[in-house]
Amino acid sequence: MTQSVSPRRVGVVFRPDRSPETLPRSAAAAQRAGIDEIWLWEDCFLQGGIAQAAVALACSETLTVGIGVLPAPLRNVVSTAMDIATLATIFPGRIRVGIGHGVQDWMRQAGAAVASPLTLLREYHSALGGLLAGREVTTEGRFVRLDAVKLEWTPPQPVPVLIGGQGPKTLRLAGEIADGVIIDSMHTPDSVGAALEHVAAGQADRVGSAPFASVQYLACVPGPDGRKHLDEVAVARGLAPGGYGVSGTVDEIVAGVARYPAQTLVLQPLGPDVDFDGFADTVGEVATALRAGQPENRR
Repeated sequence: MTQSVSPRRVGVVFRPDRSPETLPRSAAAAQRAGIDEIWLWEDCFLQGGIAQAAVALACSETLTVGIGVLPAPLRNVVSTAMDIATLATIFPGRIRVGIGHGVQDWMRQAGAAVASPLTLLREYHSALGGLLAGREVTTEGRFVRLDAVKLEWTPPQPVPVLIGGQGPKTLRLAGEIADGVIIDSMHTPDSVGAALEHVAAGQADRVGSAPFASVQYLACVPGPDGRKHLDEVAVARGLAPGGYGVSGTVDEIVAGVARYPAQTLVLQPLGPDVDFDGFADTVGEVATALRAGQPENRR
């Protein structure tokens, strides 16, 4: 099963419904706050994940940039590999990429939906991982077909390719073949265990003992009214109030994230109008407290 490590890594989400022109400033704010990672979403039809990653990498020096997730049906795997390899060569060791099925309604809108998303994801991950590792890839799959494709520019450091998803089969596939799993923010401390059990079942079928990463998105609303806002969103999404997301003071947020076992905890603001600089400062304090292991010394 996925295991947590110490010190844990802390990330922040730059939502794609924020104006793209604010991303350079936001990436700089995340780095200044001492956050480990910034994560970017490719939600249709807002902003491209790879374009966002290029900007975030160029506008920071130490941030790890995660793309979570790229919808596999929307992107040719060779184009994805070329783009990721280019970024990973310019900014070695600073990029993590997640792939997934994409929201099926959006995939149909874009004319990209496939009959078996799970089969596509398995084939896509295998091809993408092989290309990024510098191998020549030939495959005649149901959806991915390559004939002796090999990248000219291979990243100097390995690029982790994670799988993000919700369903049991997708989570099990992540455990079986991926470099890690991305768990979405809809999970509570009570439900995330079941999700990780599916991942663990896949890991039982895993070949080899390569490292496996776990990333958990968590909705976060700092301040005294945070729980109220989170509960309103939870009810609107059909969840029970009280367990969705983390809120309150830095100490309370630290205590909340401690209930999740993921190695990387990525805090996401509820909406596009949140003051990102202020949010990043709070997340930076959470990261500092987790590193120190002494949340009682924070405000």
